[in-house]
Order: sequence, then C-alpha cells, then structure tokens
Amino acid sequence: MERILVAGANGTTGKQVVEILNNTEGYAPVAMVRKESQMEQFKSKNIDTVLGDLENDLSHAVQNIDKVIFAAGSGGKKVVAVDQEGAKNLIREAEKANVKKFVMLSSMGADAPEKAEKLQDYLKAKHNADEFLKQSKVPYAIVRPGTLNNESAKGTIKIGDSLEKKGEITRADVANTLVSSLRESTTTNKTYEILQGDLKIDEALKQI
Repeated sequence: MERILVAGANGTTGKQVVEILNNTEGYAPVAMVRKESQMEQFKSKNIDTVLGDLENDLSHAVQNIDKVIFAAGSGGKKVVAVDQEGAKNLIREAEKANVKKFVMLSSMGADAPEKAEKLQDYLKAKHNADEFLKQSKVPYAIVRPGTLNNESAKGTIKIGDSLEKKGEITRADVANTLVSSLRESTTTNKTYEILQGDLKIDEALKQI
C-alpha cells in the first residue's frame, strides 16, 4: 500500500484526488490541509490527514510518504509565496525523504509565461516551481491542463508535450490523470499538457 501525500487536499481538485486515491487499490491517501477545521471531512472517511502549511516547515508531512501529488494553489492571492515557494518547499522535503515520485499539477502556459495574455504572475510562479522540480533529484511528472471546468468526468483526454491549441478539461479528468501519473512509468520525468479528448486516460499516458 503506497502512502500518497496530497497537498491542497481541501481544494476543489484536491478533494477529488483524495477520493480517487481512497477508492483505488494499492493507495492510501494522506490529506494535507492547513487548518484543523478542514480535517474532519477526511477523518470521517478514515482517511489519514496531516496539518501542513506550504509557507512553513513541512518535514513532518513527508514522513512515511511514498509519493506526492501537488494540487495546491493560492487562488491568485499568494502566487509567489504558495504556488512557487510553497511548492519548492515541499519539493525540498520530498527530496530529503527520498519520495519516489512527485506529481505536479501545473498549467498550460507555464512553459512560456511571458507569452500569456493574462495570469502572467501565476504562470511565472508555476514555471519556476516546475523548473525547480525538474532540477531536483525527485522523479517527477508535471501535468499541465487547459482551463478547468466542473463538468462530469469524461474519462478521455488529449495529451502531448505541447498542444497547439487552448481548451478545457474537467477537474475530474485532471484528478484521474494525476492519480494515473503516479503509476505509469512512461510519465516519469516528463512534462505534458492535457485537454479533453478521445483517448482513455491510461492509454494516453502510455503514449507520452
């Protein structure tokens, strides 16, 4: 049973990641949240939780953790402190703890934030966090979805190193892609963009 730390477990996408992990054989999610009041929703389902603030010491959060999914975000309020430096903080601790894989939820546009028409500060922060992860010693997968929506899961995506067009994808399918990226060896040390498409998620990840 692999213990998977989910950073940003209280977020809209993070909650779905925890739920998928909890219902997937071989995984035991550990929900990382910032406030004690956020813990009960997970504890009531017998899901392990840990208090962790990305802006503070996180050494305790990675103890006995096999892999990490980073689905945290500041919602545009603290892009440097959370989306960039907070991510780097967790990556450092994951490296020290010999975590076997770090799956980063990034964003389309993070490869070239200077070209973006909007959200440049956010995309720059994500870019810097992604680059820091690539240069670490932790095996990684960096997943860059298009615009997220809250529609029901389709179970199918389009994938590529760099997709030519913009588009949307459901949060549910992003969450499933993040979880599938934990297992697929083809995704290790790869960065890939995803949109809604026609390929089943597991099949798509085998092609990257």
